[in-house]
Amino acid sequence: MDNKRGAEDERSRGLAPGETEQSLTDRQGHPITDNQNIRTIGNRGPSTLENYHFIEKISHFDRERVPERVVHGRGAGAHGYFEAYGKLGDEPVSKYTRAKLFQEAGKQTPVFVRFSSVIHGGHSPETLRDPRGFAVKFYTEDGNWDLVGNNLKIFFIRDAMKFPDMVHAFKPDPVTNVQSMERFFDFVSQSPEATHMITFLFSPWGVPANYRQMQGSGVNTYKWVNAEGKGVLVKYHWEPLKQGIRNLTQDEAEKIQAKNFNHATQDLYEAIEKGDYPEWELQVQWMSDDEHPELDFDPLDDTKLWPPEQFPMLPVGKMVLNRNPANYFAEVEQAAFGTGVLVDGLDFSDDKMLQGRTFSYSDTQRYRVGSNYLQLPINAPKKRVATNQRDGQMAFYVDVAPGQNPHINYEPSSLGGLTEVDRPGEPHEPLYNAKLTRQKIDRENNFAQAGDTYRKLEQWERDDLIANLVGALGTCADHIRETMISHFTAADADYGRRVAEGLAAAGSAGNGHVGTKAANDGMEMAAELGHSTDGY
Repeated sequence: MDNKRGAEDERSRGLAPGETEQSLTDRQGHPITDNQNIRTIGNRGPSTLENYHFIEKISHFDRERVPERVVHGRGAGAHGYFEAYGKLGDEPVSKYTRAKLFQEAGKQTPVFVRFSSVIHGGHSPETLRDPRGFAVKFYTEDGNWDLVGNNLKIFFIRDAMKFPDMVHAFKPDPVTNVQSMERFFDFVSQSPEATHMITFLFSPWGVPANYRQMQGSGVNTYKWVNAEGKGVLVKYHWEPLKQGIRNLTQDEAEKIQAKNFNHATQDLYEAIEKGDYPEWELQVQWMSDDEHPELDFDPLDDTKLWPPEQFPMLPVGKMVLNRNPANYFAEVEQAAFGTGVLVDGLDFSDDKMLQGRTFSYSDTQRYRVGSNYLQLPINAPKKRVATNQRDGQMAFYVDVAPGQNPHINYEPSSLGGLTEVDRPGEPHEPLYNAKLTRQKIDRENNFAQAGDTYRKLEQWERDDLIANLVGALGTCADHIRETMISHFTAADADYGRRVAEGLAAAGSAGNGHVGTKAANDGMEMAAELGHSTDGY
């Protein structure tokens, strides 16, 4: 097949005798005359090996699930559009970026969004305490742009080297297969930069009420580049101005979970079905592309917020989600995002997490979905594609250009192959003069912003934060508790005092259980409430 259109034309070829448009076939196009019974010797069996239709049907069924995402396994998604304002605040956006999707007021770009939880698996309750993924695929005229982030504006760590260890510590224990708060806080206590994220996560901000009423953020620091090649540092934030923001206390989350563990997916689907389309405004913070020694933190540190009073949130456009997926697996599950998927006018900063994620995300998609995952409709750009990439598992068309010599799958060539494109603007060329090294950043300042966040929480949010931390730390060894209390105290004296008092009142961690007190109560309750019965 020479091109995508050819593949589609082949699939729509005519009907065999006796078939209608609704006739069942197998993947080979064979009409199925009996989809109820396997082939057997007599009507009681045994069956025979050449049950081709059954083998094809069951072997495909056995493979219907691609490997689950290591993180962001539980998700929901929707289609919509992004509408640009043409400005960054009150200034022409072209002053800062030449990215075409932002330039013209009213310009609309199709998008697909996948919301998700992070640590928990594909069928976990949507009420569990966890950051929420907020990934947006923009199908721009220059190709795809993926803005991959979370609902919270910061993260646990600032260096990608620590990411596999962090996920291992947060996932279930490899022996018990039970999520362990001692393992969780063992890692966190040795990673003081996580104190800020923990303050958000164990407050009601750790359980958004649903996907529609939560914020989103790119988390990492990126760059914008204008036509002259000048770059500025930027952070992206999605604000649900129409719906507002709603979070849940632990008690409220547990009540919802008892009735519906798919509540956020259902809420998003039904809102769109009835025409109550959710909207977010995209707001951008920017600062000059340098180290900013006047700040007490490094602006590339993704455990930190950029203070909005110094770096205002400036609107650049809005996003509206107005169409549900037609098939969850084909669109939501196979949707593949990557932090390296940028268009001209957008660029990478030196953010250590961003640098690591940029390899990890696309590599994960090639493993999880396949080397040709970008040929799937949900991932393919809505513009022409012409590459010299060939073959691999499930390649079902070739990215050739009209008139391209099909013998030439390399570049440069004088025999009719693909050619490079003229650069649309001046290149962005940052200058470096430093040793290649392995070192921490200079301005860690691990606790100041955590204290600021704690003091800004409302009283009911602080109460829930303390209760959740005391419950989670209740299973931890004394030295882990003491380290975490010291971190909370360094952030805010009242913060540390309240956690310490709560843990003292709760007593020793040595209860012989692997779960939290609440989890243990649930386990024991199941045995007590279960009704005995005779076998059958």
